[in-house]
Amino acid sequence: MTSPAVLDPQIAARLKRDPQGLVAAVVQQHDSGEVLMLGWMDDEALRRTLTEGRVTFWSRSREEYWRKGDTSGHVQHVRSVALDCDGDALLVRVDQVGAACHTGDHTCFDAGDLGAAVSTGE
Repeated sequence: MTSPAVLDPQIAARLKRDPQGLVAAVVQQHDSGEVLMLGWMDDEALRRTLTEGRVTFWSRSREEYWRKGDTSGHVQHVRSVALDCDGDALLVRVDQVGAACHTGDHTCFDAGDLGAAVSTGE
């Protein structure tokens, strides 16, 4: 009998999870640097992402795993995954096929600029 796959303990030890056991995952297009979306991962979602080459998230609303693109066809092919210096956020660089946002927009940040004051750096 084989043991169930688990996230590498050395990686797991570096994660700082929220009270629900989740870490924010910022998804970025690997070649352009464009930020596509934000999702949430627990240890299992991260393990799947690191080992399967496709991005898997934990859906907080549905309370289940979802692999991006399985129903929409808008697949995210993993290019790299990095952990930030505090251990509380992931940067997942992908090759995005189709829209990243569930609304059909290219990115989840196409919903409109909030009109922030722009600094001139002076």
